[in-house]
Amino acid sequence: MVRRIIGLTGGIATGKSTVSECLATVHHLPVLDADIYAREAVEPDSPILTALTERYGENILLPDGHLDRSKLGEIIFNNANEKYWVEQQIHPFVRQRFQTVAETYSPTQTLVYAIPLLFEAKLTSLVSEIWVVTCSPEQQLERLMARNHLTLAQAKARIMSQMPLHEKIIRADVVLDNSGSQAALFSQISLLINSSE
Repeated sequence: MVRRIIGLTGGIATGKSTVSECLATVHHLPVLDADIYAREAVEPDSPILTALTERYGENILLPDGHLDRSKLGEIIFNNANEKYWVEQQIHPFVRQRFQTVAETYSPTQTLVYAIPLLFEAKLTSLVSEIWVVTCSPEQQLERLMARNHLTLAQAKARIMSQMPLHEKIIRADVVLDNSGSQAALFSQISLLINSSE
């Protein structure tokens, strides 16, 4: 039997974290998070952070030696080539972490892989089904500006740096509509989980 691995993705600020939380706390599914593994990849003194510092200089570091994510963001969200280079450093590490952590669970355990860049990082082969979280473009912009304290231009640059949401929807097995209430979102998730049990 093929293990059920839900690949959870969507656009930035569409509500992936809310869905992850629901799957973990309400449905008790292990959620493996690409963002956590990507942060592990650039821990102080890691080979990947060293490579980033050699390319961009010490000014991408905070005083304590950690990566200044907003400084790196300003570089990569405005330069597609640099974004691609950084992702080539981080994505193989993230892929390996998913495989290593998955092996610690029973082969029959359904897992959730929360991967914002599931398509962009070409990680779809790791999952058995793809769930895309979506909302209206206006909501996405509004949520991103509020959450990350960004200007309209900064928020648009981050959204534009990702694959368009409508392209992700075409490739999805499941589309979760997060343009309404949280209760409406959670009921969509419950139907999907319960119908497959």
